[in-house]
Amino acid sequence: MARVVVVGGGFGGLASAARLAKLGHEVTLLEARSELGGALGFVEQDGCRWDTGPTSTLLPAVIRDFFRKSGRPAEKEIDLVPAEPARQHRFEDGTVLDLPGGSRAAQLEAVEEALGKGAGARWVSYVDDFGEVWEALRKDYFERVWSAEHASKETHQLLESRLSLHKLVDKEFKDARLRTLALHPARLEGHEPRNVPAWVGVWAYVEQNFGAWTIPGGMGQLVDVLASRLQTRGVTALTDTTARDLIVEGGAVRGVRTESGEFAADAVVVAIDPRRLPSLAPLVERTMPCIPPVISHVGITGEVPELPHEVVLHGHEKRDPTLVVRTGGTAPEGMHAWTILGRGPLAEDLVTALARRGIKVHKQVETRIDRSPRELVSDWNGSPYGVLWQGRGTVRNRIGTVAPISGVYLAGAHTTPGAGLPSVGLSAALVAQAIGPA
Repeated sequence: MARVVVVGGGFGGLASAARLAKLGHEVTLLEARSELGGALGFVEQDGCRWDTGPTSTLLPAVIRDFFRKSGRPAEKEIDLVPAEPARQHRFEDGTVLDLPGGSRAAQLEAVEEALGKGAGARWVSYVDDFGEVWEALRKDYFERVWSAEHASKETHQLLESRLSLHKLVDKEFKDARLRTLALHPARLEGHEPRNVPAWVGVWAYVEQNFGAWTIPGGMGQLVDVLASRLQTRGVTALTDTTARDLIVEGGAVRGVRTESGEFAADAVVVAIDPRRLPSLAPLVERTMPCIPPVISHVGITGEVPELPHEVVLHGHEKRDPTLVVRTGGTAPEGMHAWTILGRGPLAEDLVTALARRGIKVHKQVETRIDRSPRELVSDWNGSPYGVLWQGRGTVRNRIGTVAPISGVYLAGAHTTPGAGLPSVGLSAALVAQAIGPA
């Protein structure tokens, strides 16, 4: 049995701790905040409750694998339901696309109907081309600890390619709406598509094949379930405990130093931004974190437009921000809890911007919580959007699962394979794979 200290109580840290405890290790989790969850959780006011996290959907296989490998099956703990449509896209010209997930045929039909003859075929052809990309990355990068020696030639070529997502999409589509659709995930995370490798578009293939899933009542429910799983597995979880640095001797980790003392360890899992630990900061000095969007949580009274769980309002990329409305919050009778995200050239209040784009609920807002990117980063002790893409070299500068310091492993949005609940969940699985059973 190894003594493992996990630094960070966000989704990556919680999932890593539970997996490692199930493998028989003695696990202690350290969280700087007064509560677990990181960016995953709820914010409440005046009877309304909203998800705090950056995503409203997840990949069911990742969650099911975690629950299966750490204890009871997911179906006994949470309700996973498909989000249909995966999201609604409203384009600058007034076109509305309800994009389904989990079906190539359904996407072809929906895109064809909304965007015109031939658009559906062009979209599914673009997505289909990522099939081989997914298989290569899944085997060598997403589901196996990265090894340059054992990775396939195809995976090396993908990760070293100079082709950007912007260049690929520009080549594939003449229709500006299809280009916007393909680039939306990268832009929402805060990346400039010209700096994003083309293979990152693989998530369109994943969503088309496996669907977009959500948890009724909010993704924040995962925190309580994960905390309960830690307790069941015998993990010691300490909140209000800030890790100041790793204790390293002879090139190997020996523990973690905190304000309240030292914690000895045979292995340490760092599930926070490595910049926060002096021993690891030099390893990521050439990277930058992604900045979160502007967020408004609003409680609205009276009748509201009937919207799916997520609506994306696209504007002109140089003049208008992209607005995202998520309707899955809970509220008292007669009210609705929405979350509005703004990304891009935002020069006005989010609710006002939303009204200008046709969803006019500004006179019905009864309660609201506005959160700036700076406030979010401060509250979460870092950005849940991980590392900013700055060209193909970013993949080499991002730390992998295993750090250069012996006994140190990385989980969360700032490491392989990246940001978002699916990627962060995969990172926890990679950590458990790398450390192995006790």
